[in-house]
Amino acid sequence: MPSISRRGIFALAGGALATPFVSKLGSAAAWPSKPIRVIVPFSAGSTTDLVGRIVMENVGAQFGQPVVIENRGGAGGTIGANIALQAPADGYTLLVHSSAHSAAPAAYPRTPYSPAKDLRGIASFGSVPNVVVISPTKNIKTLKELAAAGKKGNMTFASAGIGSASHWAAERFRLAAGFDGTHIPFRGGPEGLTEILAGRVDFMCIGVSSGMPFIRDGRLLALGVTTPRRSSALPDVPTTIEAGYPNSDFTFWNGLLASAKTPTPIIDQLHKAVVKALEAPETKARFGPQGIEPMAVTPEEFDAVIRGEIESNLAIVKAANLKFM
Repeated sequence: MPSISRRGIFALAGGALATPFVSKLGSAAAWPSKPIRVIVPFSAGSTTDLVGRIVMENVGAQFGQPVVIENRGGAGGTIGANIALQAPADGYTLLVHSSAHSAAPAAYPRTPYSPAKDLRGIASFGSVPNVVVISPTKNIKTLKELAAAGKKGNMTFASAGIGSASHWAAERFRLAAGFDGTHIPFRGGPEGLTEILAGRVDFMCIGVSSGMPFIRDGRLLALGVTTPRRSSALPDVPTTIEAGYPNSDFTFWNGLLASAKTPTPIIDQLHKAVVKALEAPETKARFGPQGIEPMAVTPEEFDAVIRGEIESNLAIVKAANLKFM
């Protein structure tokens, strides 16, 4: 867990936290005057959780207020997002999410909220390479060998949940490589990695931040990254496109969102704070080894990216006749 700064208190709660009383007399001008609750809709230790903690610790320090992280995983991030939307839209409950957010309409058509309309993008933290990992015990050393094995028999792959970034990345690679597979969703990335490490599930597309410790110690093999370019964290690992699979790339971003009803002045304050946090030397030092690439966009541009991804994901599901629910 990141170190705790003097001014920013960084706490984790595995279950629901009591939402603090919100004064009706409060205003955007006085914001923030109390702790800020941040929902992470994935497990503690997941890539989204790790990246969110680094950024939000700095943001909390800037505002001089505690930032309380609440992990509420499940259903590809839609459970946590829906919880965030139940809170008052006053800037005191925020959502750290990933590109799974824009996959929700395709993977969870009955989701009780609209990712495009009910939530606003505040700032992107950057994009994180997803890496295809497998246990060395499988005796598969390349993406070509993985695809060949998949074509010979039923291949299993893990994810952090239906519609999560790890699920979407694996589906895109599997479709591009032309083999069938059985998807085994888990509540979060760490739970899926446990099964990969044990060899009970064949492979997984996981964020570099979560997979790197196991890759370094040789417990996992990195077969490829799903980014258009090689990752600075794994410069010797080819991209899935380099391996011969066009249209297999998947951009896995992480960022901060809030209810669309949140006052614009608060959105603007948060955006500036996140940008400042991302420019801090200590943030860059912690991001570098994880291969996190900058993704500088305004809140309006962030919303446009999300809308474009939603349309693209819906089109892919229709064209490939994928059945998630």
